Amino acid sequence: MKYSSLSAATLLVAIIISISSPLLPAADNIGVGAAAIKGAELILDGSRKLLDDKWTYWKGPRFSSSLPIKWKVVDDPVDSGKKAIQTDDPAAKGGRYGTADIVTKKKYRDFRLHIEFLVMKKRGNSGVYLQNRYEIQVLDGDKSKHGMGAVINESNSPYELYNGVGKWNSYDIVFRAARFKDGKLSEKAIVSMYFNGKKAHTNVAINKVWGGPNSGLDGGNQGGRGITDVPGGLKLQCEGHDVRYRNTWIKEIDLKKADTDF
Repeated sequence: MKYSSLSAATLLVAIIISISSPLLPAADNIGVGAAAIKGAELILDGSRKLLDDKWTYWKGPRFSSSLPIKWKVVDDPVDSGKKAIQTDDPAAKGGRYGTADIVTKKKYRDFRLHIEFLVMKKRGNSGVYLQNRYEIQVLDGDKSKHGMGAVINESNSPYELYNGVGKWNSYDIVFRAARFKDGKLSEKAIVSMYFNGKKAHTNVAINKVWGGPNSGLDGGNQGGRGITDVPGGLKLQCEGHDVRYRNTWIKEIDLKKADTDF
C-alpha cells in the first residue's frame, strides 16, 4: 500500500512538470502527425496559400529562380486526400543546390520546431536549415556525419531511426541560437532532436556554418567559420530531387540556459 501511494505521488509530480514546461512535449506533440503545441505557428500545411504567405526564395549567390515560388502542391502519396509541398523547381535540376531554396519570411532566434518530410526516391536529397545557417540533413542512403538526420558535420547520422523511402518522417527540434558578448561569440548554438519520435541528438554544439556562401546565412563569413547573432529564417533546400514536406510548425522560445534537451 505504501509503495502504491509513492508511485501515485511520483506520477502526479511528473504530470505537473510536463504541464508546466513548454519544452517537455506530450506524446502527441512529437513524431509523424504531431499536433502543434500551444502558441506554435503553422508555417507549412501543403497548401499554396501558406507557402506563399509564409515563405519566399532565399536569394543566395546561386539563386536563379523567380517568384512566385515554383515548388509544387501535390497529393500526399501516403495519406489520401491530403496535400504536400514538393521540392520541384526547374532551376535546381541536376542537383544545383542554392538555386531555388525557400526560407521563411519571419526570422527566429531560439525555437521549437516540428517538420515532416518524405523522400520519394533513393538518394533523395534536401535539407532543413535552422536560422538559414545550420543544416539538419535530409539525404537517403547516407549514414555518415553528412547523412540523414545528422547535424551536418557535427554529429553522427541516427540513420536507424529513418522510416525509409516513400514514408513520412519527422524531426522535432529545440534550438538555441549562438550567444555573443561584446561582439564576440560567447556560447555556441546547440540543438536537440527527436527523429520519428525517438531521441536522436541532445545538446549538440554547432562549431561553424558549413557549406560556404551557397548554403546559407553567414556562409562566407571567415571562410565559413564565422557566425553572427542576426536571427535567421527556417530554410528548406531544393537540390533537384523529389522530397516533400508537410505539417510544419514552429514556436519561438527564449532559452536563458544553454540547454535544449526536451
